[in-house]
Amino acid sequence: MNVAAFDPLEVFRTFQRFGVRYVVIGGVGARLFGSPTVTRDTDICYERSPENLERLTEALRDLGAALRGVDQPVTFVLDARTLAAGDHFTFTSRAGDLDCLGTPAGVEGFSELARDAVSMDLGEGVSVSVASIDDLIRMKKAAGRPKDLIAVEWLTAVRDETAM
Repeated sequence: MNVAAFDPLEVFRTFQRFGVRYVVIGGVGARLFGSPTVTRDTDICYERSPENLERLTEALRDLGAALRGVDQPVTFVLDARTLAAGDHFTFTSRAGDLDCLGTPAGVEGFSELARDAVSMDLGEGVSVSVASIDDLIRMKKAAGRPKDLIAVEWLTAVRDETAM
């Protein structure tokens, strides 16, 4: 597949058009709070209700999503049943790499993140729910990779600056 440049706004526009319930997490979430960390993919935590899995399936199909990181061709049916059977999915799409997580490390899932999420207007008619800074920090700590621990430092600094 010929993948376009990294374009989180296109992901968010598409999800909004299909009514997908999700929370922005990961590097894009951190960037929306002002962190200078760099990311090359869009990470979301999605609601796992049957209705939302149907909406997510349609949005992913619209984005031309295909499994990422598989060396050999595999049979993968992109539908609500497949999404319900799994939890973490990594895709390529026309809007770049997209990671869809049902239960990110350090949290119990969408309901927990949605409770404290911050609504952000990104312009051009696009609004998103972004995991709170504290939730982003918890997820990054739980992931524990060196790049995540660096992001924890930045997010902590951003949180401390905005608390003043």
